[in-house]
Amino acid sequence: MRTVLVTGFEPFGGEAVNPSWEVVKQLEGMTIENHRVVTRQLPCVFGESLTALNAAIDELAPAAILAIGQAGGRVDITVERVAINVDDARIPDNRGQQPVDVPVVADGPAAYFSSLPIKAMVAALKEAGVPASVSQTAGTFVCNHVMYGLLHKIRGQANVKGGFIHIPFLPEQAAAHPGAASMAAQTVQRGLERAIAVAIRQQADIKMTGGTTH
Repeated sequence: MRTVLVTGFEPFGGEAVNPSWEVVKQLEGMTIENHRVVTRQLPCVFGESLTALNAAIDELAPAAILAIGQAGGRVDITVERVAINVDDARIPDNRGQQPVDVPVVADGPAAYFSSLPIKAMVAALKEAGVPASVSQTAGTFVCNHVMYGLLHKIRGQANVKGGFIHIPFLPEQAAAHPGAASMAAQTVQRGLERAIAVAIRQQADIKMTGGTTH
């Protein structure tokens, strides 16, 4: 049985929890589409996050890697289309690092596109009643750092898929951020289980509108 690696992050930015890890850890040991789910928590730290991720990939040789992160303020589960080769931190990471205009990988390409069937995943989540959309930016903080590093790690490996998904605050977090959107952990978990299943079985993405006007 092959493995799917799913990662979440430790809390950052003053939050007591990170919804990505609170949900991802519930997936540990599940079997989805005849693949075993293995989960890992990543530090919210430039450099260290990729060291931990790369070690897990080397250990597990997974068929797919889905990195999950918090995007407080977003209203739905967003499947990322692209990662760019720049770290530009608005806030310090959990080690106090705050790189500005630094490449994730020196001399790497400007960007990598997700190798997941992102539109098929979004469609499947919507069919399951889980709000979802395609996102055109993973930001320039540790989430983008991990997505870019992940895709750089698996480049040229046609039998390995990888990408990134952002999720909203949990309700208990949103209570401290008046007006912020949230999503229940159970809903996020249902969405991620569906996303993993599609990522495994869907080889070619579907054609549907996923773009934005701004």
